[in-house]
Amino acid sequence: MIRLLVSLLLASGCAHATPIVPSNDDEVVETLPAVLGGRAEERKLRRQLAAQPKDAATATAIAQRYLDQARDQGDPRFVGMALNALQAWPNPDQAPDDVLLMQATLQQYLHEFDAAARLLEMLLRRQPRAPQAWLTLATVRRVQGRYAESDAACRELAGLAAGVYAAACQAENDALRGNTEVARSSLQRLIAAPRLPAQTHAWLLTTLAELEERALDSAAAQAAYRAALAAQADRYTTLAYADFLLFNGRDAQALDALKGEPRTDAVLLRLAIAGTRIKAPDAARDSQEMRERIALANQRPGAQTLHAREQAMFALWVEREPARALVLARTNVRMQREPLDVLVLAHAARASGQAAALREVDRLRKEMGLHDRRLDSLL
Repeated sequence: MIRLLVSLLLASGCAHATPIVPSNDDEVVETLPAVLGGRAEERKLRRQLAAQPKDAATATAIAQRYLDQARDQGDPRFVGMALNALQAWPNPDQAPDDVLLMQATLQQYLHEFDAAARLLEMLLRRQPRAPQAWLTLATVRRVQGRYAESDAACRELAGLAAGVYAAACQAENDALRGNTEVARSSLQRLIAAPRLPAQTHAWLLTTLAELEERALDSAAAQAAYRAALAAQADRYTTLAYADFLLFNGRDAQALDALKGEPRTDAVLLRLAIAGTRIKAPDAARDSQEMRERIALANQRPGAQTLHAREQAMFALWVEREPARALVLARTNVRMQREPLDVLVLAHAARASGQAAALREVDRLRKEMGLHDRRLDSLL
């Protein structure tokens, strides 16, 4: 399972935005996200880093807190703050191991997958027995659709006695390749293990739910999603469940699933899609707000390329512009190739009525080795 939360406003692009000049001293240009200084421990860490900017333990602790907030709030400006905490190490060759791992994790969050992989491979040349680095590398290669390389990282992880994480790593790859029974059995065995932490239990259940969704067993997928949310609800699982409902035409239930969630870009996108389909009272407002966020994000260089999946979904299911959606979806799969990316490309190809585009999707899934029965009815 790829826990990469989507957002249209990249922190890395903020430095290139056109400056905004206020017309008077009272004008609010932008409300910044809440910073970490609200608690005594966090203020202490910030003071320590200011006094010793090359203290790797303090820098990575602060960066981790910012990354957690980015994931929780769907606001990538926190990742910009996290990268700033690590600015004492601009040269990866000279960065301590913990800093290098954190830099790679932040690049992964920002969808800079090749950059993340390079940092992880550098770290693993230094520390070949670093389980977190192998697990992260397996994840990065999986999201790129490079399953053989992900397998290799999973095997290295297994050699380090990483237990549930190594087994789940390989099970997810098996599931993507269509070895459904083997993967299902492995995940069910892991889920049944006693004394699992709630977060790990929920992660395994979500991975199982995604397997069942690709296998077109809707009842099993729904049961696993609900069990995961009951074990420990998080933003990734909530969005994945909402997508499951949307792709099964259960738009009102998708709106219910997202009720109470912060209006991040990812949440707002799905509210706009579901609301537009069923003509919900807030559909026009949600769609316009999403449209404005996309326009703002696209003023920053590279934003459309980095978040083409979400823009393709909006173009296809809200704007009803399949040709534009197809262009965006093609751009997206050049960078990331999760099952959702390929599925969006297939829907755009089908809606655009282009037989050549459908053949392109079929070639792509075969090249990847991806087995997803949802694609069968589209190709």
